Amino acid sequence: MPMTWKTGGVLLGLVFFLAILLVKPIGVSTQFVILDGIIADAVNPDLVTATDDGFTSTNAYLAKSGGKYAKSVGNPLNYSFVFVLAMMLGGFISAMARGGIDARDHKVPALWRANYGDDPVKRYLVAFLGGFIVLYGARLAGGCTSGHMMSGMMQTAVSGYIFAAGAFAAAITVSILMFKKEA
Repeated sequence: MPMTWKTGGVLLGLVFFLAILLVKPIGVSTQFVILDGIIADAVNPDLVTATDDGFTSTNAYLAKSGGKYAKSVGNPLNYSFVFVLAMMLGGFISAMARGGIDARDHKVPALWRANYGDDPVKRYLVAFLGGFIVLYGARLAGGCTSGHMMSGMMQTAVSGYIFAAGAFAAAITVSILMFKKEA
């Protein structure tokens, strides 16, 4: 039986609460920078170096904050990076528990079909482009929706509420522009 949005929301809130209580606030987008750094460090081993004071990098972005990002590149098996890997694994396990992934089974939502047709490739490209834009914006903002909005609001940070209002305003506007026809 599928999980209801209410049950999912309560479970998500519990996970965020436990993460903040036991470890630290959740944030994800920085880990894509860390993954880029790990790949770049594999190509150029001089990118990140250990020093007596910790880690540093020839890349200014990785070296900032006292080498905090360079340390994560040098030691990628840290909480945040493993958390992102666990999110992907959890998504895969969830898909398998629901019956697996069938590449031939393209269930195109009726609203998408009414506006853009049945082509799943177009849908995947739009989803990828949207994800890229969101991730790019998250890096410009210095954090993502999980960090700014979810963790920020749980900590009652005013910036989290402002970010949430802006995110929903943008999402509603884009939805209205993209989905002019009703299903």
